[in-house]
Formats: sequence, C-alpha cells, structure tokens
Amino acid sequence: MKNKKQPSFGLSITPFVFLVVSIAISIFIFDLGEVHIAMFTSGIFASILSIKFLGYKWSELEEGILRGINMTMSALIVMMVIGMIIGTWILSGVVPTMIYYGLQIFSPQLFLLGTCIITCIISIATGSSWTTVATIGIALVGVGAGLGIPLPMTAGAIISGSYFGDKMSPLSDTTNLAPAITGANLFDHIRHMIYTTGPSLIISLILFGILGMKFHVENTDVTLLNTITSSLSETFYISPILLIVPCVVIAMVIIKMPAIPALFIAAILGGAAAMIFQGADLGTVIDVMNNGYSSNIGNEVVDILLSRGGLQSMLWTISLIICAMVFGGVMETTGMLRAISIEILKLAKSTGSLVLATVLSCIAMNIVAGDQYLAIVIPGRMYKDTFQERGLHPKNLSRILEDAGTLTSPLIPWTACGAYMMGTLGIAPWVYVPFCFLNLLNPIISIIYGFTGTTMEKLDVKATEIVEQYN
Repeated sequence: MKNKKQPSFGLSITPFVFLVVSIAISIFIFDLGEVHIAMFTSGIFASILSIKFLGYKWSELEEGILRGINMTMSALIVMMVIGMIIGTWILSGVVPTMIYYGLQIFSPQLFLLGTCIITCIISIATGSSWTTVATIGIALVGVGAGLGIPLPMTAGAIISGSYFGDKMSPLSDTTNLAPAITGANLFDHIRHMIYTTGPSLIISLILFGILGMKFHVENTDVTLLNTITSSLSETFYISPILLIVPCVVIAMVIIKMPAIPALFIAAILGGAAAMIFQGADLGTVIDVMNNGYSSNIGNEVVDILLSRGGLQSMLWTISLIICAMVFGGVMETTGMLRAISIEILKLAKSTGSLVLATVLSCIAMNIVAGDQYLAIVIPGRMYKDTFQERGLHPKNLSRILEDAGTLTSPLIPWTACGAYMMGTLGIAPWVYVPFCFLNLLNPIISIIYGFTGTTMEKLDVKATEIVEQYN
C-alpha cells in the first residue's frame, strides 16, 4: 500500500452520501423495495474515487472486496443451512407444534402480556419478525380490537415479541450476519445477547402486564386463534415429542458445537421427524430443504405463516450481503472507513463512549439508509478494528450491532422494517413507538453496560489470534 494517499474525511464521507441518495432513489422514487443495485453501484463509485484520488489499482480493490466477502462466507453457508432447517422443521411439524402450544398460553385477561409472549415463541420458531407480524400479528390485532385495546399498544406488544425472536433465534438472518461481520462465533453471539435482551424482555413483560390490567374483559371472541390452532392440529401431527428437535439444537449450543455442523444436524433431524411423524418421503424432504415448504391448508393466515424456508429462499439476503461487502470492502481497503471512524472516535475515549458511538452509528444508518442490514454491516466494519485494539471481544460488537441495528429498524417509518410494520398492522407512523418497549430498552441497556463494563468481555490471547485470522 505504499505511495497511496490517505483519504480525507470529506472524501471518505462522499461514498456514504452517494449510497444514501442511491437508496432514496431506489425506494422512494422507483418504489423498488430493495437496495442491492444501489449498494453495488455505491461500491463501484467508491472504487472510482479510490483509483482517481488515492492511487489504488482495481486489482488491489478487488482483493479487498474478496477479502471482505470471504469474512462472511461462514455466515452465508449458515444461512443456506438455516433455509433447510426452516423447511424441514415446518414439514416435520416442529414449527407448527411450537406455534400451537404458544397460542395455548393466550389469556384474554392478560392480552398484551400474552401477545408479547406468543410472538416471542413464534418468532424464535421461525426466525422472522416479518412472518410473525404478517400472520399471528394480524390475528392478534383483530383480537385486541375486540377487547377494546388501543391498536398502538397491541402493535407495540407484537413488534416487541417479534423482534425478540428475530434477534435471538439462530434461524434469523441478522443473528447470523452480525457475528459474521465482527468475527464472532454464532452461538457465542446468541449467548452474549442474553445479557442485554433478557433484562429488556423481562422489563417489557412487566410493563405490558401493568398496561393490560385495565383491559380486563371476561367474554372474548378468540375465533381467529381457535381457527389457527384447529387448522394446525388437523394438518399436522402435533405432539410435545416434536419439541425434542429444538431441544437437541439448544443442547448443541450449550456444548459449543460448531454452528454449521450443528445446524445441519438440526435440518437432518427435522427431515427424519417429517418422515416418522408426518409420513413424508425422502424426496419430499430433499425438495423442501431446497425449495421450502408450501402450505395449502386453506387458512390464509396459516398458509402465509408456513409457506417459507428452503435454501433458495436465503439467496436474496445472501446477495444483499455480498453487495454490501463490495461497498464495505472498498471502504475498508482504502482506509475510508477508518477515516470516518477516527473522526467519530475522537469523542469516544472510554469503552462506554465507544459503545455509545456504535449504537448511534447503527441508528444513524437506519435513519439515512433505511435498511437494518446496512445498519449492521457498515458500523460493524467501521468499529471492528477499534474493538479489537481496545481488547474487547468481537461478540461485544456483534451484540451491540443487534441491540441497536436490528431493534431500532422498525421504529423508523421510512426503513423497510418500519414501513412493513405500519403497512401490515395498519397503523400510523410513530404512534406505536412508545409501546415497543423491547426495541427501546435494548439499546439503552447496551449503552449502560458499556459505561459500567457489565458483561463487556475482554479478548484473551487465544481469542486475539482467532480474530486476527479473519483480518
């Protein structure tokens, strides 16, 4: 890298401005609903600036891009395996069983509390907040209206529960993306998130319990939920024995088995359960692992909920990550990310201020770029080296990226997540935000941990060597 010019802050911020404008054009002018081309084009724009003003050759930039993509390859493989798991777990009845028993805990007297718990269970089972909101969430909106509960409160409980699973489930794409960006282990990342997400959920449940006490209603029409449970029980063999499959996965997490073989075993167990309990043949299992499960029960809510999964379903997210790494690879190789982070880190002297800067950067990316993936990828690349230099384990950074990047995305109306929540639940902008307790509390708790040092794990010598292998 000799004879290369150091990028100024002004030059370094220019590709970000180009990215924001490109995303705005894609989403707000052409209503495309995706940012792949905008991200890739921004990477090429950053490359042009680097070649013209910093003295880089394309071959050097390409090497940096490939190095960045290589860092995410483990996560991309995990995502493909997760697609297989989702398909086989639905086919086997594992996911339907978790949904079925989750709905049994519904209580009209504690509707908001029950709503948060139900959506927690279902989002953990599916790994998707969007799917949870679009299915059970819609049903719960109807039930809440019948109970006379204000829609913003119902929406807040639904979103809080849905994002708990979206953040904590190993089936979630963001849960796999964050540790891949930082160099942390998937299961270490999930375990480490319990320290911030667990208290956030407990406080949220208490608040929903207090809020719901004044909405006590005796005779509630729960037809929608009864229809869902009956459709599931008529189509699948529902039994607690099927819960052995996710319990095995939990056991593999506890014994720290590597993510890829552990998750592939989970997919195989799902396929075996499908043949044993649901009467599926091997060909159907293989097809579902590749193309996902397609539900034709006849109940629209259940069909939407269960028609998903498969390796192919993950390719949209995988391609977005690769496009993001084209941009991130150029920005990192040329030192532009470093130049931006240096300006920010001038104010971040302590661990607490570093955590605060990371949280604010994630929120800022959600605001200006409107995409939770970018709110994870770009700050993750910006602060990865700094966390390591300060002796902080990469799982601290991956946790913060989800605490702030994933959980604040539905709170901003013009992000993909915020627009989806408003459109799906039929609610106006901002009014549900005060009741999204989990989403609001999690970044705050993360910042408090940063300033107090609580659970901010340090790197040991062996861990440092492992992290350096990814650089």
